[in-house]
Amino acid sequence: MHKKNAHNTPYDYTKLCHYHNKLSDFVIVNTNGKKTIDFSNSESIFHLNKAILKSDYLLIDWNIPPGHLCPPIPGRADYIHYISDLLDSNDHRTTIRGLDIGTGANCIYPILGSQIYNWEMVGTDINAMAVDLAKKNVRATKRLQKNIEIRHQNNHANIFEGIINQGEYFHFSMCNPPFYSSKEDADKANLKKLNNLKSTDYKTQDIKLPEFNFGGQANELWCNGGESLFIKRMIKQSVQYKTQVGWFTSLVSKKENVPKIYKQLTKLKATYTTIEMSQGQKQSRFIAWKF
Repeated sequence: MHKKNAHNTPYDYTKLCHYHNKLSDFVIVNTNGKKTIDFSNSESIFHLNKAILKSDYLLIDWNIPPGHLCPPIPGRADYIHYISDLLDSNDHRTTIRGLDIGTGANCIYPILGSQIYNWEMVGTDINAMAVDLAKKNVRATKRLQKNIEIRHQNNHANIFEGIINQGEYFHFSMCNPPFYSSKEDADKANLKKLNNLKSTDYKTQDIKLPEFNFGGQANELWCNGGESLFIKRMIKQSVQYKTQVGWFTSLVSKKENVPKIYKQLTKLKATYTTIEMSQGQKQSRFIAWKF
């Protein structure tokens, strides 16, 4: 993980339970005599997340209902730290403004950007319910209200249009795009992930609450063409906003998609770089580009 990531050390369950007592109902002792939780249990993951956000990021409250993506906070924090490196945001003379595409009900990237670096963040989503839930999470903590705004994208064909206002500037945009091209692909991948969870560190995993209940949150997990087509569409639309965003960025979960994305960036004469990240055994990356 990034050297600044607060989650480089094992979870302190005693501390976490102090901040969120409900987590203690899910803490167990493994065969090595160490405290842990059942990482295949979606409810235990939710309460671990809530405890981390209360303990390490000073949130008063945070909730997501069943059916919404429950993000691995350590990996999400890594993305934030590497964007900070990209921006050299240690220059505190400037207030950094970031745009999160597809913020979801969990609103995790705006929350982390606000609480780690005091950035001003705008989170967007096409799902009206997710927007309402994200706003509720922001309202629960006073400092978040100061730093975070949530906007609804009404047109599913657009990514930036209808969100970025005239004369508005963002130092960066970020996105965790839908991974899969269909519900069937998502089901297969989720089943494989659940089968491996008991031997895999949660810090590398996305958890769906509850498992296989995709409901109205399909946009979080799949879209036509999968992440490659989504990112290529984002790149094409970003040209129109090249003077209003300093760095456009997006996670790329599948390494084999990177050459296709490079081809689109080269075609549009963008300057780009790939930032490699590592969380436990999982290798991840995001691509950053500008014009």
